[in-house]
Amino acid sequence: MPLRHLPAHPRRHQASRPVMTLQAPQLPTREIELVTDRRRLILGGGLVLGLAVASVKARAQTADPSRVNPAGPQPLSTDDVSAAAGEGFRGFAPDAFIRITRDNQVILIIPNVEMGQGIYMGESSLIAEELEVGLDQVLIAPAPPNEALYKQPLLQFQGTGGSTSIRGAWEPLRKAGAAARTLLITAAANRWGVPVAECVAERAMVRHTPSGRQTTYGEVVDDASRLPKPEQVALKDPSQFKIIGKMIRRVDTPAKVNGTAVYGIDVIRPGMKFATVQSCPWRGGTLRAVDDRAALAVPGVLQVIRLPDAVAVVGEHFWAAKQGLDLLKVQWNAGPNANMSTEGLWASMEQASNAARGAVAHQSGDFDRAFQGAEKRVEAVYRQPFLCHAPMEPQAAVVHVTGGGAEIWCGTQVPTSAQGAAAKILGVPPERVTIHNYLIGGAFGRKLETDYVEQAVQIARFCPYPVKMVWTREQDTQHDNYRPLYLDKISAGLGADGLPVAWRHRVTAASVTIRFVGPAGMRPNGVDPDAVEEAEDPVYGKFQNMLLDYVQWQPPEGLRVSWWRGVGPTHAIYVVESFVDELAHAAGQDPVEYRRKLLRNQPRGLAVLNRAAQAAGWGTPLPAGAGRGVIVQKSFGSFLAAVVEVQVADEGDVRLRRITVAVDSGITVNPSVLKQQVEGGILFGLTAALFNEITFERGRVQQSNFHDYRMLRINETPPVEVIHIQTNNPPGGIGEAGTTAAAPALCNAIFAATGVRLRELPVRRELLRKNARKRTLAPPIAAALGARLLTPAEEVRDERADANAANDRGELPLDGIGEP
Repeated sequence: MPLRHLPAHPRRHQASRPVMTLQAPQLPTREIELVTDRRRLILGGGLVLGLAVASVKARAQTADPSRVNPAGPQPLSTDDVSAAAGEGFRGFAPDAFIRITRDNQVILIIPNVEMGQGIYMGESSLIAEELEVGLDQVLIAPAPPNEALYKQPLLQFQGTGGSTSIRGAWEPLRKAGAAARTLLITAAANRWGVPVAECVAERAMVRHTPSGRQTTYGEVVDDASRLPKPEQVALKDPSQFKIIGKMIRRVDTPAKVNGTAVYGIDVIRPGMKFATVQSCPWRGGTLRAVDDRAALAVPGVLQVIRLPDAVAVVGEHFWAAKQGLDLLKVQWNAGPNANMSTEGLWASMEQASNAARGAVAHQSGDFDRAFQGAEKRVEAVYRQPFLCHAPMEPQAAVVHVTGGGAEIWCGTQVPTSAQGAAAKILGVPPERVTIHNYLIGGAFGRKLETDYVEQAVQIARFCPYPVKMVWTREQDTQHDNYRPLYLDKISAGLGADGLPVAWRHRVTAASVTIRFVGPAGMRPNGVDPDAVEEAEDPVYGKFQNMLLDYVQWQPPEGLRVSWWRGVGPTHAIYVVESFVDELAHAAGQDPVEYRRKLLRNQPRGLAVLNRAAQAAGWGTPLPAGAGRGVIVQKSFGSFLAAVVEVQVADEGDVRLRRITVAVDSGITVNPSVLKQQVEGGILFGLTAALFNEITFERGRVQQSNFHDYRMLRINETPPVEVIHIQTNNPPGGIGEAGTTAAAPALCNAIFAATGVRLRELPVRRELLRKNARKRTLAPPIAAALGARLLTPAEEVRDERADANAANDRGELPLDGIGEP
């Protein structure tokens, strides 16, 4: 993302506040216009801690594009919001999520943070569905930091992540809407002296059906406020849904395209200055000395601030601060990790993995006995690298420290954690720190961390004015908290039918859970539940004679691991689905047919597998050098199958040809957003699998920017087909399900195209070059390769094109299966 902060830009001087977006159901002949209604929101609020809210009203208008506000949603000022907060609210406030004013303004307070996943629209839909209001009738506001009111039920803290938002909000937000609707109907019925059963609610009004009398919600809010909240409410049957499950177009897109959406990195405050930072390049190192004379001579540079492990330059604008930073002469104490290397870290993990026994996550039957008696035995070792988050928006925060506390403007997935971390640094109670939370320009787990907020607070303590700290891309890449290294050793014994009769899996990794949650998040015997998720109970169910254990590897001090999009399942599903593909090959069976057998007791998994395989043309011919790979998974409560089709050139370059995904995420709030999230998630995962790793040499991170931690480009992106299977199962998470599917489907496709089994990420093109492919490659299953054959020996691989052409003409038998 380009840095867009120079004061010369006129928009940056506007009062900046977080942008909340909402949309109305899309009708065939109507379009959406965003209309800011500041005055009405001031009449009713109920927010706390001085939260700055940009509430947006979405109204259905004619399809004339000129009627759409080109500037997108506009913000409210802090003073306006404060006037409506807390005890000053006059109206109906049945719970933490709903406010209805006397003039019939409906305000929905959304507990989760918008990161581009459409959660404001999604969670508003849950409330509006049961409250019987249209999405074109409501204002939305982000929840302030408040664990008591806005704790995420599945995460057990106020945060957004792990594909938990809709799953956790599904019942609470619907019940909130239903309870409020019940109170409003009861209040109207009491006023008219009629039975409640004769009244119905629709579009923020209550109507008495026999007489035709009607009243707005706003006209009965005072009466409703005096009624006791019902203990039990009836929720709609899915057949009655008017909003949930409908294709609703998001109206935040224009503002994001034309640059008017306000993210944390966009905030401008009166009198604000800019800072950028250079942290010690060695983890655990410290600052020794700084020669800042050249930096202070740069026009616009104001201060050089020394921190224990970093140095910051503050300037009138970002470019001055960056120029000054580049001119600093800094000396560092490298600390204990001066010689740390990726090779040394892997050696340390290997040593830990060789422990006699890990912490047992699951054990059933007798693995050793079953393995020794198996018809065939297969073993493999998989390795996955450190990954950084690399969001488009680098870390940034504006902080103004005053004598009594601080005010912070940022984008964070964990507002209460950010508030508490800042308060601890300043030595004040949390309520003395005000958090203004903004749109987040991609996070992928990065803003579950608060290190960037903490560093901004440390810098702002030395400044008499608000200061915006912005990390450069290099700072962001080299000082991220990374997804862990994973080392997996896995083995299976196959019976006469080729299916597993014994299954052994050891996971070795650092624990993200213990970093975030502490020992209380671990199982009593030391298993990290995140590290074994979807390994101990994969989509196929637990295998017979199964042993899964976990070895916690301790990384060097200062090297911190973190959540990454897909969390634990990105690691486990890659291993399990790659290995199942190996087992199908060892058993001489087609990978789809093999999985069908394993899924005989899992109908949802079987359904998505069949749909994806059929849509992808599984078993139909492919050109030379092409192959298809398949996976099936359950993750985050959703079931998903993917088929990735690739072409591998003789030089080893991998080209994505086509991606087909079938997904069952239960009841889906918005099928359009589901497709967006699956598409984005699988491309995000493919990017990592193809290109990405963080490596260390002499203690320093070797990657620095998108030239050496690259992204999948538009011209490299293939068609993606997402097949949505609607069911009435409880809603599953979807934001990360595509990411977890990507790597194994890709590697299985590469194997189908080349016969090379990749067990380490990212993809190494040197292993895929024609003259590097091993002589011991086994003939792959024909159907897995799109009904074609590969020769097993390298010396006859030049015959490959002829064999494929003959195969496509039907001149070669397809039932001969070679031994591995």
